[in-house]
Amino acid sequence: MKECRLAVFCSGYGSNFQAILDAIRKKKLNASIALMVCDNPSAYALTRAKKDRVPVFLFNPKLFKSRKAYEKILTCVLKSQQTDLVVLAGFMRILTPYFVRTLRDRILNIHPSLLPRFKGAHAIRDAFEAGVKETGVTVHLVTEKVDAGPILLQKKVPVSKTDTLRSLETKIHRAEHRLYPLAVKKYISYNNRTSKLKEK
Repeated sequence: MKECRLAVFCSGYGSNFQAILDAIRKKKLNASIALMVCDNPSAYALTRAKKDRVPVFLFNPKLFKSRKAYEKILTCVLKSQQTDLVVLAGFMRILTPYFVRTLRDRILNIHPSLLPRFKGAHAIRDAFEAGVKETGVTVHLVTEKVDAGPILLQKKVPVSKTDTLRSLETKIHRAEHRLYPLAVKKYISYNNRTSKLKEK
């Protein structure tokens, strides 16, 4: 069975990157991280990548005229690294239709709510302020519409009366770290099955 080569996109702390890397080390994922892509030179995710000798492509979006301009370079880099799947792990940039079409059905994203509820960049805060009794985490395929692609997996997270925004954020992040490796595994398993069917 072919090992899936991942490109993990990060902008910040990189905890989901670490969760996926840990799952690979424990043989829970038939994958390797071929590359980390990062748009933030001060991101702690870079320290994680350096520690584990994961190749990094660091770029400054401000040096490009448009998102499409740097995404064209990104696609070339991903191709050169023979990546099979892009995993967005706290990457704080919206991808253009060009990039999504180029890598159609090969980009995963994790969102801190039970989509389709609470889309956008402040999903945890929005859920907390709405006073819901439960929220959660969603892993989905990326499409040209933001936070709207086909859902792979979801995990519910209860909101207690004693929760603060910070405690809820902690609970959501723990759920993310459990769910994302499972979703990547599900994606890999599905694609291996469909590849075998095509070969027949």
